[in-house]
Amino acid sequence: MTKQKIVECVPNFSEGQNREVIDKISAAISSVDGISLLDVDPGPSTNRTVYTFVGSPDAVIEGALNAARTAFKLIDMAKHKGEHPRLGALDVCPFIPVQGVEMEECIYCARKFAEKLAAELKVPVYLYGYAAQHEYRKTVPQIRCGEYEGILEKIVKPEWKPDYGPAEFVPQWGATMAGARKFLIAYNVNLLGTKEQAHRIALNIREQGRSKEEPGRLKNCQAIGWWLDESNIAQVSINLTDHETTPIHTAFEEVSSDARELNIAVTGSQIVGLVPLRALLQAAEYYIQKENLFILEEEQKIHLVINRLGLNSLSQFIPKERVIEYMLPDQQSGSLINKTVKDFVCTVAARTPAPGGGSIAGAVAAMGAALGAMVGQMTYGKRQWEMYDVQMRRLIPILHYTMKELLTIIDRDTTAFNDYMAALKLPRTTVEEEAVRDAAMEAGLKKAIAVPMNLARAVSKVWEATKELAVVANIGTKSDLQVGVKCLETGVLGAYWNVTINTEGIKDEKYKNEVLQEIEQHRYLAEKNCNEVLKLLQERKA
Repeated sequence: MTKQKIVECVPNFSEGQNREVIDKISAAISSVDGISLLDVDPGPSTNRTVYTFVGSPDAVIEGALNAARTAFKLIDMAKHKGEHPRLGALDVCPFIPVQGVEMEECIYCARKFAEKLAAELKVPVYLYGYAAQHEYRKTVPQIRCGEYEGILEKIVKPEWKPDYGPAEFVPQWGATMAGARKFLIAYNVNLLGTKEQAHRIALNIREQGRSKEEPGRLKNCQAIGWWLDESNIAQVSINLTDHETTPIHTAFEEVSSDARELNIAVTGSQIVGLVPLRALLQAAEYYIQKENLFILEEEQKIHLVINRLGLNSLSQFIPKERVIEYMLPDQQSGSLINKTVKDFVCTVAARTPAPGGGSIAGAVAAMGAALGAMVGQMTYGKRQWEMYDVQMRRLIPILHYTMKELLTIIDRDTTAFNDYMAALKLPRTTVEEEAVRDAAMEAGLKKAIAVPMNLARAVSKVWEATKELAVVANIGTKSDLQVGVKCLETGVLGAYWNVTINTEGIKDEKYKNEVLQEIEQHRYLAEKNCNEVLKLLQERKA
């Protein structure tokens, strides 16, 4: 299935106290066809609201424009005060790639939005991030320096001429920054201290530090300290512009370390807006390794992170409302793995060539790995088998993650078959068209071969684990492991038959021979190891 193009837009408006204004901007965004408004996060002390919505590139441009039109009528920057630094009524408007788009398309969104905003509302707009046209004003702090109050003097300088719109001060609006960037995580750590102490820690950790001579410790990290009247606490307010470089847990641990040195209590933290699933799983893996925990399920990993980072400290952190992947419009309604078992079986039984044997091989193999993982789980943590706990902590993940990998085969096999059928339907009325069709068919066959080959490779990685389980696992799960290894063997045999039939149409002899040799080896290993596991289980008495 081709994934729909999805861009995220996160405009920050300088209004966090007037509920009527906040709601009207929300309604303006939601009124645009193709837009899903995922989150609205107002901050009374910062007097700022962060909106998060997704849609196609054209839809998010229109959604941001519609929000700006509404804000233009309702927000007066001449009267605005708040803890958060700001440049204008619509302070920043970033576009972020989420699914099926590259950064270049988000740069297009930022520039097209900036052009339209400036032309329609006659306001100055600066480009930042990947959309920036000047290196010296590429970051938000560079452009925002002097804030709203400094625009009057700054904007008339040639080097600060806006990228779009008039080079003049618009008191009601200020100026806007439009950009393209990677996913930014807005993250605050709570302190029972003063605003000044929070800012002192912020200077220690943020990349720019106190000066060029005194840089901070964390890359891709912006931070300031502020005070929250509504919660009666201080916060180190952090923007992580690349969470792969500086993850959430690193920021939390660094702030906590400095707070301990100052004898300040840390009372949890807060994610503003949405967060990528990957960022939470990064943090989970850190605490799992640090504390030598054994956690496999995604839901439990997220629960661990919520606890360790104290994400419920100011308001409840609900993953299905805060993790962007959980919030995206459902693009998988037609996928096989999201069907009920009944619907999946009936789809296979229908008078269509796909899904067929390849998808079934993936499903059967995935169930085999799942049964192996279950056998490990039914052994781990039980007093009778506790002498094998360390061993189970090593074996269970092998089968668990193989199960996850094999599940992807179910849809990928059907997609590969459909791609090959599309190549078959290409025209061949000319020599050129015949050559294009032949190349597409060869590529389609190789893709159709790659899917079952990956299935066989995945299963070959778990045989040693199943043999270890057969020797020591909870004897009450003997039949489950017997069924499981036969499922794994059947999955590999399915892969073998799919590969061999598809290689018949391959013209690349070298590739064909390599593939046939490899799949024969996987078939041999499957039959040999399956029999060995069954023999071990049959001979066990307890």
